[in-house]
Amino acid sequence: MNNNRANPADSQAKMLKGSAWMTFGSIISRVLGVIYIIPWYAWMGAYGNIANALTAKSYNIYSLFLIVSTAGIPGAVAKQIAKYNALDEYRVGQKLFKHGLALMALFGVLCAMIMYFAAPILAAEDLRQVPVLRSLAFAVVVIPVMSIFRGYFQGYSNMMPSAMSQFVEQLARVIWILLTAYVIMRVQHGNYLAAVTQSNLAAFVGAIFGILLLCVFYLRQKRQVDQWIADSQGNLQVSTGSLFLEIIQQSIPFIIIDSGITLYQLIDQYTFHPLIASFVHVSYDQIESWYALFGLNANKLIMVTVSIATAMAVTAIPLLSGAHAQKNWQDIAYQLENTLQLFFFVMIPASFGMAAISRPIYTVFYGPDPLGTAILVQSAITAITLGFFTVLLAMQQGLSENGLAIKYLLTGLVIKLVLQYPMILLFNVFGPLTATNVAMLLTIGMSLKHLHVKYRFNQQRLVHRILGMIGFSVVMLVSVMLAVHLFGLVLSPDRRLPALINVVISTLLGAGIYIVLVLKSGLAEKVLGSRITRLRAKLHI
Repeated sequence: MNNNRANPADSQAKMLKGSAWMTFGSIISRVLGVIYIIPWYAWMGAYGNIANALTAKSYNIYSLFLIVSTAGIPGAVAKQIAKYNALDEYRVGQKLFKHGLALMALFGVLCAMIMYFAAPILAAEDLRQVPVLRSLAFAVVVIPVMSIFRGYFQGYSNMMPSAMSQFVEQLARVIWILLTAYVIMRVQHGNYLAAVTQSNLAAFVGAIFGILLLCVFYLRQKRQVDQWIADSQGNLQVSTGSLFLEIIQQSIPFIIIDSGITLYQLIDQYTFHPLIASFVHVSYDQIESWYALFGLNANKLIMVTVSIATAMAVTAIPLLSGAHAQKNWQDIAYQLENTLQLFFFVMIPASFGMAAISRPIYTVFYGPDPLGTAILVQSAITAITLGFFTVLLAMQQGLSENGLAIKYLLTGLVIKLVLQYPMILLFNVFGPLTATNVAMLLTIGMSLKHLHVKYRFNQQRLVHRILGMIGFSVVMLVSVMLAVHLFGLVLSPDRRLPALINVVISTLLGAGIYIVLVLKSGLAEKVLGSRITRLRAKLHI
């Protein structure tokens, strides 16, 4: 019989290993998804911001369809597989996965058809979005199936297949984007809309490669899983109908909660243009260019750091679900505290660092733009809010508190809608992110208070460590800002190559300062565990 009852040390090891893999997959994928922008944006020429606005708007709609098409089933399956594995009922988990796979294939086809034929309606006034949306519909057919495979591996707390498939998927996608954009814009001297359409079709191409790799991992793991099934208790008999009902019951909250950030972005997408046009009289394309500054340009860069939070959230759900199934309240409290401090340990310095290098890094990707740089600074700080929001709601999902998580999310969305117009009126292009921050901070406050009251994690210790992280990050922020300024005297921040050199040197300096401070203070050891002790000894810190 397999005993999955976890102790705090095992939980921390699983969390760190899972987070490491998911962070690797997310970060590498995000980095690839950002780097391609440099040549792609340049090849778009004068249409760069308009092309980005089209991409951002189409992707927001696509993201919502993707969440609905997967119906939250991958996350629900990961959670339920972890639950049954913790109860030593591997056979039920395997049956759950197979039924989920069939549902995914069906949902993918249905949602793709709706997205394809409804594209003219979804495009609203801008019919340029229609071919872009239709090119994304093909990805909706296959990505749900790929997602269920990822949920299956995550249910076993095996994050490596998901991470590697993310990398392969993104690599294939980026190759297709660059190849088609170069041929259309440089060789054929074609139009930017055709290039944007092909760039979005790349999501389908990448998904094909990702799912093929996951199939390989599944076949490799099958022998081990079959052995666990043979050795498991087999006392729990669950009918097919019950499994489908369980999947649907678990998946509906996942649809709503996983749509959280996308719903905030859709509010911006459908309200920013008409609201700002009501009191600022400029051309249609000028407003679209302003939207691109925060809707895609800055968002593309900060999502590299937000992906860290997503990686940790995915890792936390099955671990918390397993502890909850066993009613291991001590382990739940430990997991909550460990997840939050690990999140802040990476997220705070990453966001502060992005703000510090905002001017040269914006130049590297999009060219010099004071307004774009200012929005990137605001977005970098917003990344902490977005990440914290993601982690907290994911933890509530893992603890089967879906109803409360949905309540908090909907409350935040209502606040966002109420604040949207006054914030845009007061702050113009900075308004949407300001409204998002206020709404999410209120959601975060409600969720955090509830988790502390119910599970009694060590809030005092957590706050003490977070203050240390903020203090070290501020030292790093000031140092990097000074370095960017001094290097800028000889390396022009308004030219791509000098700006890139400035970014690399300043980033390495900032990372070095933060790492030395957390190692020397012992904070890294408290957050990451005993392995850091050996690292400190080797570095003589």
